[in-house]
Amino acid sequence: MFNLFFSPKAGAVRVRIVFSLKNRGGYVPFHHQFLLAQTIKGLIMLGKNEKYFSYTQYNFSGLKGQIKISRKGLHFYSSKVTLVFSSGDQEFLDYFTGVLFTQKELLVGALQLIPESVENEEPVSITDSVKFLCISPIVLVPASFNDESGKRFISPELDEFSDLLYDSTIARMEASGKYKPEQLADFYKFQLVADKEYINRIQASHKKFARIYPLYDLDIKYEVRGYTFPFTLYAPQPVQQFVYENGLGHFSHKGFGMLDIAHADSIRNEADLEVNYA
Repeated sequence: MFNLFFSPKAGAVRVRIVFSLKNRGGYVPFHHQFLLAQTIKGLIMLGKNEKYFSYTQYNFSGLKGQIKISRKGLHFYSSKVTLVFSSGDQEFLDYFTGVLFTQKELLVGALQLIPESVENEEPVSITDSVKFLCISPIVLVPASFNDESGKRFISPELDEFSDLLYDSTIARMEASGKYKPEQLADFYKFQLVADKEYINRIQASHKKFARIYPLYDLDIKYEVRGYTFPFTLYAPQPVQQFVYENGLGHFSHKGFGMLDIAHADSIRNEADLEVNYA
């Protein structure tokens, strides 16, 4: 089958990868980020560029399409399935999509996916005050072997919630090598304000905005607590841009912490939060 592949335009930060679904009705677990993380890591290694074997400056969403929910997980019935993939490094983005489109088919859970095309996401305007939607759960505390601390619940209303995200964000910005120490020192303003109306609505309907999720590292299974709710972030523009490109919190390269900007077209996305993660 011929794959219609458009290389991401230079400067692209986020792309939407479109797959044809070979077996309609196939399914993945309710939370399938760990399956996608394994697939993406396999593709990175397949490209045989050692520069990227330990690379973590990327982020991705869950799979999107027309779904029905069963006890097995999410069954996909649309002819197309999409995945949002993000990286601030254009060279890596070209490398990854190039390797992906050498594959005739990918098996993710029980889904048989055929890479079809890649499209640039619409550019967005980011300021120092942004309302974000979570399109994958945010992890505040990293997991450790034989340690339950990664599952601890922290209320979004506590300063500790913002403080933990600030610490992980600055550490990741420093590790990227793109920011000078004096720049990082100026990025001290950082406050996350949860959408209380959304949280109250979720709790009133006996749903959850914080759940325990599985992830794997070096074949070891961990469990972490992830949070999914709309919020406003007050931080300098470069910090906002970084989390939009690279995700917020820990394990962004394993599909956690991907954000979208709330706008008129995102109303459906907010509804998706309640269906997929609540």
